[in-house]
Amino acid sequence: MLNFFLFALVLSGLFHVIKIIVGPSIWDRLLGFNLFSLHIVLIILIYAAMTGLHYLIDIALVYALLGFISIIFIARYVKRGGNV
Repeated sequence: MLNFFLFALVLSGLFHVIKIIVGPSIWDRLLGFNLFSLHIVLIILIYAAMTGLHYLIDIALVYALLGFISIIFIARYVKRGGNV
């Protein structure tokens, strides 16, 4: 059952990569990046549940925090017109 969810997440993650590449605006690309980051976190968590490697949960948490912070910084950068 977890293998099915893992496959579904990988497949939907590929659609988000397409959204990042083709997105008509920068905001669509940011949304695609945010959702792709969420998919990576979920894939790591499902893999941790499948294998019993509990340290992967910490790695997923750090990756989620870094993804959230990077989205905030990129959105602020774009909103200000490229000025830091």
